Amino acid sequence: MKKIGFLSFGHYQSVPGSRVRTAQDALMQTIELAEAAEEVGVDGAYVRVHHFATQLASPFPLLAAMGARTSRIELGTGVIDMRYENPLYMAEEAAAADLISNGRLQLGISRGSPEHADRGFESFGYVTPDDTTDADVARHKAELFRAAIIGAGVAKANPQMAGHSGALAIEPRSPGLEKRIWWGSGSRATAEWTGQQGMNLMSSTLLTEDTGIPFHELQAEQIRLYRKAWADAGHDGEPRVSVSRSIMPLVTEDDVRYFGLRAQAESADQVGHLDGGLARFGKSYIGEPNALVRELAEDSAIAEADTLLLTAPNQLGVDYNATLLESVVKYVAPELGWR
Repeated sequence: MKKIGFLSFGHYQSVPGSRVRTAQDALMQTIELAEAAEEVGVDGAYVRVHHFATQLASPFPLLAAMGARTSRIELGTGVIDMRYENPLYMAEEAAAADLISNGRLQLGISRGSPEHADRGFESFGYVTPDDTTDADVARHKAELFRAAIIGAGVAKANPQMAGHSGALAIEPRSPGLEKRIWWGSGSRATAEWTGQQGMNLMSSTLLTEDTGIPFHELQAEQIRLYRKAWADAGHDGEPRVSVSRSIMPLVTEDDVRYFGLRAQAESADQVGHLDGGLARFGKSYIGEPNALVRELAEDSAIAEADTLLLTAPNQLGVDYNATLLESVVKYVAPELGWR
């Protein structure tokens, strides 16, 4: 494991106990948490993207602000649902945010997870043709986006204004951004496709399939298939792989108060139905640091990945989450080979 980041869902709600009561709270505190994470030595700050929900939705203004307030930490998404996106406008926004951050974006994109809205992307003006699936649409838009960020001609020039009649590329562009695009994969098949396409792999705490083996073993198999597909496709360089985990070291009294009772209830994988099929959800890691080190050392997917994303309980506020991240990088991560 080379890098550790946090992943915030950006929840906000005006309920007792929440320290993130409004959308403005969620946005400003995400920026502040990125600053705090950089100070304690964390490598990445990532945000989830959901629509029609009290969570973070429009990532690029937020990523740009995070980039302007930090200097070292990677900034990313996990993930942007491409069904909702105009790929060319997204290419402009992504390039601008990447330039502001001096080339630190790590963009996770995908078909996305189940949303609050029923086919909400159609309300954004994007209707899936009858002969294509949502996955087909997301992959096609990803193809257009990836071509645009490397300078493909996407619009016919007006000779009177451009001085030529060729094709125009989007502006601005940020060199190297194309190598920092990740696909959020929920299955072994999509992981193989991701490797073939030459994108980095992002795998979360959910797999949209179940073979009866522990979550971490199935995820490790997914990663190995991805790496083989990457190599077989002949792509240059070494691909990156991230996995997400809920890791809560019980160090402070607040840790015990918030998470102590959950240690047993969430200590095993869960299997349930999602999108018409079986899905396997990974367990949470909650306990004393030494115990967590022993458990995490047996997680084969963490061993296969180079980046670990820690799901942040963002509604507990910036100070608590900064302390939680510091506990992980101080008491747990070094024992697992980080730095």
